[in-house]
Amino acid sequence: MLPAGVTEYFELMNVEKTEEGLIKIYLEEKNIAPYEYRSEKLHSKGFMPEVAVQDFPIRNQKVLLCITRRRWEVVKTGEIITRNWTAIRERARMTSEFGLFLKEVFG
Repeated sequence: MLPAGVTEYFELMNVEKTEEGLIKIYLEEKNIAPYEYRSEKLHSKGFMPEVAVQDFPIRNQKVLLCITRRRWEVVKTGEIITRNWTAIRERARMTSEFGLFLKEVFG
């Protein structure tokens, strides 16, 4: 049901169907350090605000992906970081379509 590679970076938290027939899929980013910061000590700093994005219909039902991304603090510098979705698309095992989708949504 989800594009290839999504479960590598996101955990499926919930799926609900509204009275209007909309399917809401809730995804939360896993607490896996971004590749480019793998050698740094990071502290999880919670989540960014949820983003809701319309996705391809499933069996003629509208689908809304409710995505919650993580943020981390680099202990040494105090910098707050998030995952670089452009870099992920270049080396991850996910469909190009989903990678482009994430890049468009999150930059």
